Amino acid sequence: MNKIKLFLENFLVYGVGGIISRIIPFIMIPIITRLMPNTEYYGISDLSNAIVNIGNALAVMGMYDAGYRMFFEKDDKQFKKSVCSTALIFTVFTSIIIFIIMLVNREWMAQIFFGNRKYSYIIYLSAVATLVSATNSIVSMPTRMQNKKKIFLVVNTISPIISYTVAIPLLLSGYYVVALPLAVVISGITMEIIFFIMNRKWFALKHFDRKLLRQLLVIAIPLLPNFIVYWVFNSCDKVMITNMIGAGAAGIYSAGCKLGGCSQLIYTAFAGGWQFFAFSTMKEENQVKGNSLIFEYLGTISFAVSLFICAWSYLIFNIVFTEQYLDGYIVAPYLFLAPLLQMLFQVASNQFLVVKKTWPSILILISGTISNIVLNYILIPVLGIEGAAVATLVGYIVSNFVCAIVLCKMKLLIISKRFLLTVFIMAMYMIFWRLMFVNKSFVGTVVAIFILFIYFFIYRKDVRKLINIFR
Repeated sequence: MNKIKLFLENFLVYGVGGIISRIIPFIMIPIITRLMPNTEYYGISDLSNAIVNIGNALAVMGMYDAGYRMFFEKDDKQFKKSVCSTALIFTVFTSIIIFIIMLVNREWMAQIFFGNRKYSYIIYLSAVATLVSATNSIVSMPTRMQNKKKIFLVVNTISPIISYTVAIPLLLSGYYVVALPLAVVISGITMEIIFFIMNRKWFALKHFDRKLLRQLLVIAIPLLPNFIVYWVFNSCDKVMITNMIGAGAAGIYSAGCKLGGCSQLIYTAFAGGWQFFAFSTMKEENQVKGNSLIFEYLGTISFAVSLFICAWSYLIFNIVFTEQYLDGYIVAPYLFLAPLLQMLFQVASNQFLVVKKTWPSILILISGTISNIVLNYILIPVLGIEGAAVATLVGYIVSNFVCAIVLCKMKLLIISKRFLLTVFIMAMYMIFWRLMFVNKSFVGTVVAIFILFIYFFIYRKDVRKLINIFR
């Protein structure tokens, strides 16, 4: 009971912070898209984020998760300071290397990501943003590991406000290409300064430990391919759309990603509360059972919410976006469910991290990545941007399926028959939605409500227990 309360407390508090950080960009989407003359500019801005994400993954090299894992290894403050300091010094070194590589190869990267070398100057901003975001992830680490929820809430409110305060005047002045990338840089620098001031006692050169670095790298290096694979899932489709169809189509797809990205509200809440919960309870006797229940509950909640995104996607796009972005409604439901499946994969694959075997995760993710890339090449020419969305979703389905089978055989995960039933119902709903009522919000809502009642009936006993916990 206490474990569930701990998870719910972190989930809800970080959920509020996540909602604040995600709801502001979501509210700003119709404003930003209307300030840009066409979809190509929005596509270029979003591809800039894709560059920062891959650069950040390469620079951090799994050190954040490794540091998080080692932080709870010993209840010794001096040891914890060594973990934080060692992780930061290593990340600063790798970040500078990635920064230099990006500057040297800026024209080649511009051609690959934007389809035109004339946008090479954007790589400058992306390189700075990568340097800042990578080091900031480690500088902010002590705040997360100490579970300082109030600070998290405040920072997640300030960051997007700073970003759009910078971006909007630039857009009004006609700087459509650099407005959002520059805003990301300024916001990131501000947040890093704030976190370093708060957490400076955790970092010092004298706390650097070479032996500890080896231990961190043993955990971190196998995780690096995971983050690269996640980038392929989340961003490679945009690059492929740009090169196969055009930057304008990538802009429409990015708009669909933003509505689909509302699931990041749930994912961010999970990610913030999950790591503290997972590692602080990893040595308890019923860890496998508890982890399996969380996997099942989060999966069912994800499916329940996704039902209504399918039903309302066309209606929301028709209201929020201009006509040139309307076609993005078709990809939103797929891209809404995809991050939630990523969340489920992380819940399950965390069992590998608990037993200090991180290599199976990457092998499993690679199977999903290969499916994603192959389907992108097949489906994008046939279905356009919808093909890319389908490929992303199928890639995560493959990864979760393989991961669940492996963990069940290792007796590190338990999958119940009732959860398999919820998965089947969700799959049938999406098929019928696409074939019969993709533009019919009323019909989709009625069917979604009916399925929601079925889910409540299946989990009626668990719902009663959760209500008692809240009370």
